[in-house]
Amino acid sequence: MAKKPTNKVGVVQSLRNAWKVDDIRKKLIYTFFMLVVFRLVGVIPAPGVDYARVQAALGTSTLPLLDLVNMMTGGNFTNMTIMAMGITPYINSSIIMQLLTIAIPALERLQKSGPDGQKKIAQITRYVTVGLAVVQAIGLVAGLGYIKAGWFNTVLVGVSMAGGTALAMWIGERITEKGIGNGISLLIFAGIISNLFIGISGLFTEAFKATSLTPWITLIAVLFAALVMIVVVTFVDLGVRRINVHFAKRVSGRKMYGGQSSIIPMKVVSVGVLPLIFAYSFMAFPGTIIQLVGGTDSSAYIWWARYMSSTSPWYLLITALLIVAFTYFYSSISFQPDEMSKNIQQQGGAIPSVRPGKPTSDYLKRINSRLTLFAALFLAVLATVPSLLTMGLKTTIPFAASSLLIAVSVVLETKRQLDDLLVSRNYDTIS
Repeated sequence: MAKKPTNKVGVVQSLRNAWKVDDIRKKLIYTFFMLVVFRLVGVIPAPGVDYARVQAALGTSTLPLLDLVNMMTGGNFTNMTIMAMGITPYINSSIIMQLLTIAIPALERLQKSGPDGQKKIAQITRYVTVGLAVVQAIGLVAGLGYIKAGWFNTVLVGVSMAGGTALAMWIGERITEKGIGNGISLLIFAGIISNLFIGISGLFTEAFKATSLTPWITLIAVLFAALVMIVVVTFVDLGVRRINVHFAKRVSGRKMYGGQSSIIPMKVVSVGVLPLIFAYSFMAFPGTIIQLVGGTDSSAYIWWARYMSSTSPWYLLITALLIVAFTYFYSSISFQPDEMSKNIQQQGGAIPSVRPGKPTSDYLKRINSRLTLFAALFLAVLATVPSLLTMGLKTTIPFAASSLLIAVSVVLETKRQLDDLLVSRNYDTIS
């Protein structure tokens, strides 16, 4: 007798089940080779860059804002390749377009006009991505002093790195269309895993070369902390608040509709990693501007490095408060209880013990506010763990809270994609 599929199947088992199906196996292979192409293209040097300065700067302190870019690109920004900008301009343009659709009524109407409107929004996002990539590439690389003399080299840097971003965007879209889906997230995941592998490998190298037990203790502590954080993030990411909805029976002709129950799943951490990225970017801007304008010898930079370093109490406190603020802000623009309540009422549904209309909207707001409070506190605490480990172990931690949260979310989402592909093809007999 065939075993029924279960939601408790692990990631490895989901991969095994998917590998047994021909068309899904082709999607997995296609996705793998596209990711390989993405990483291989990332070793091509960008024209117009003074690589003597790049090599001289390796191992020295970098601008705080660029740590985020380097994390997303898997070290391509440090090496100044054509993939130095990676997929980050696309992420930024997607966020910008999401905010603009709320602020500009014309874009909001376009987004709600169906598939054709969403395609136009996606096309606009692509154009914004390329333009933003040109501006970011020239601004950041010129700010570091890596561009060779001459306007032609400036154009080369902007065009080549924007071309790398366009290629990365194309690869992500191909993975979404012909691979297992979730293409853009998988590209970010590839960069994060690359950085994590390099960091862990460095700790192993230091431990094997050391003559004392201290590096080994540091390595074990880092691995244990990473494992605990992954387990906690996975547990919270899977957390869902289920709201029961009952649909009334209605007769249309000779058929009866409704009379069933459904569930509205509200994720515990629905805001994802965006509050972390916003908070880190906000805190990185002052130090970056001070370093670019006044240099590392200025009194402003010395004050900032002393009192607002990534391990200082003030930095941790302000970052935590910013994460809480951005969590509430993003939740307020992404969750629409009035519209959700209206849709439930139009479909003939109702939440038990809650009247339709405004009471339903208020009930959803109350539930969402509680989930948002938990998400804000969870993300704020999670963000401080790597900094506390850095202070306690007196070593550089090869991961950040945002990178682990992104990695875990992508793995879980990819697992859900594979499970959905299996279910859609009715392969219930796979064990």
